[in-house]
Amino acid sequence: MINAENYRSVIRKRAICGAGLPLILSANAAAAQDADTASGGVIGQVFDTIKPVTEAGVHGFFQLLDNQPIAFILLSLALGTLIGKFSFKTISLGSTAGTLLVGVLVSMTAQAAYDITYSIPSILSSFMLLLFMYALGLKVGPQFFSGLRKGGLAFLVIGFTVWILNWVICFFGASMAGLAPGYATGLMSGSYTITAILGVGQDALSSGAYVPPDGTSVEQVGANMAAAYAISYVLSTVLTILLIRYLPRMFGYDAIAEAKQAEDDFSGGAKDPVPGAPGALTMGMTSVGVRAFAVSHKDFIGRTLSQLAEDFPAVPILRVVRDGTILDMTGNPAVQENDIVTVRADVEDLMGKEIKLIGPESSNPLARNVPIEVADVHVGSHKVSGKSLADFGAHLSGGVTVQALFRAGTELPLGPKTDVRFGDVLRLNGPDVAIQQAAKQLGGTAILFTMKTEVLYLALAMLLGYLVGIISVTISGIPFAFGTSAGVIMAGVGVSYLRSRNPSFGGPVNEGARSFLQDFGLNAFVAVLSANVGPKVISALGGDTILWLALIGIAGALIPPLVAFWVGIKIFGLNAIISDGAAAGGRNSTPSLNAIMEESRSSVAAVPYPVSYAFTTVLALIGGYFSMILS
Repeated sequence: MINAENYRSVIRKRAICGAGLPLILSANAAAAQDADTASGGVIGQVFDTIKPVTEAGVHGFFQLLDNQPIAFILLSLALGTLIGKFSFKTISLGSTAGTLLVGVLVSMTAQAAYDITYSIPSILSSFMLLLFMYALGLKVGPQFFSGLRKGGLAFLVIGFTVWILNWVICFFGASMAGLAPGYATGLMSGSYTITAILGVGQDALSSGAYVPPDGTSVEQVGANMAAAYAISYVLSTVLTILLIRYLPRMFGYDAIAEAKQAEDDFSGGAKDPVPGAPGALTMGMTSVGVRAFAVSHKDFIGRTLSQLAEDFPAVPILRVVRDGTILDMTGNPAVQENDIVTVRADVEDLMGKEIKLIGPESSNPLARNVPIEVADVHVGSHKVSGKSLADFGAHLSGGVTVQALFRAGTELPLGPKTDVRFGDVLRLNGPDVAIQQAAKQLGGTAILFTMKTEVLYLALAMLLGYLVGIISVTISGIPFAFGTSAGVIMAGVGVSYLRSRNPSFGGPVNEGARSFLQDFGLNAFVAVLSANVGPKVISALGGDTILWLALIGIAGALIPPLVAFWVGIKIFGLNAIISDGAAAGGRNSTPSLNAIMEESRSSVAAVPYPVSYAFTTVLALIGGYFSMILS
């Protein structure tokens, strides 16, 4: 397209070159020249960005990370994940702690060496954390309510234990060390990793509920809170991740074995994942096989497929290949000699007399390559309700078998007399066409494995959870809110819970996509957080105060979950991984939860997490307010 400048250029060239073809050639030359200029401009912009870095060396590199926050986040993720993989005597940081450590070190170096203060908008970290919480809720939803029924009181006690010990250690520790007003509240906020505690402490100052002593300004008290928060936050975050990760091992438990036991306990003995859960639409162990045979026996030659289905119901025919071509089975063709038929049946039936009547086995790939799918179907027809599985022969033809049966999210044992009711979910496996036909007769839709993720449900559910989380009620100057993180994780729990009753509800969600949201969301959140916390650590350094802040902050972060874990396993008899997850929730440490899930190779630790998390969030805000008043 020729713009105004190009047009004037063409007119000038026309005066020289004349009309006709020379004009066209000149216009093309002008356009090419302009394209070269534009290309040079783009390349020039790239070199304009890189040139200061190469000229200023290391200083330029840190300046680049300041100008391009995305580069800082990606660098922290890459190096942090790499460091997290290294282990010493089976002990490793993990990707989350590694990312936090790298980010803090880079931001501290930039501040100390080059006076560069990194500041990345917190909205990015908040959104990434919410993605993590929602993805986690999808994972543990079906187990959440089962865990709540089995150990709800224990989870609350564990959370209370963490909170009260943290409050006592931070408040009286600051008092005994002779720290100035504000430090105790900042220690609670940092060692608990709840930034909102700083907010309620500041509210106590601004509202006049706390009046600083003579010679101390409100601004100085606020600065004390920020300094204590920064120091204790970084130390407690990294060390708590390691503590929660290895608590079971410290008490002599095998994390992987304990997690497997917890999963079995919460599943009630079920062998198949509930609808919508990770791994639900995968083929498990089965005695059903697929084989191909060349028709040579006279009892099969000339018989239609419907006739053969009546005579041999235990060995359904899935495919007929004739002269290298797959026949259309909807026309009920008659089987001819030398046709190759594909059958699917139980191994015992495949070894029976019926198979011997067909003919010799064939290795024809066209006949043997019959894709077998797994699908969940919600029973929506009252016509089939009340029938037993033995009566379902007409509805499950074409090689379709029942892999599992769920009622109200609970797996039922399978047997010939097991009845199917309206609202149940049948997990079927077989050829895709046959499954689709069975789903229609059952009054439902076949939910098959997919590589896609339902974005609509994700956005709406996260929005609802977020809105619930921001609702706040202020009582005596203390704001009470469920919290956006707790709201969003409960939204994920709710979606997965409803999906276990009806897999058509927003499903399926690809497990790979869900797992990516969980891992990337949390680590990106930590990367942004590290950029903003690092400079505050530098400003808090100096004198004996930093030593007291470090010691009290570490004690307030580590001792409470250690004691709470012991309470869970010794007093309540909880599974070690469940007690650890409750302690992580009581500590409000989402990165620590991720660490124990990595260590145990299971997400079952997240079952008690929302209960103790929500409970202690409220307690921590109340405690932070009174710590400011009492100081």
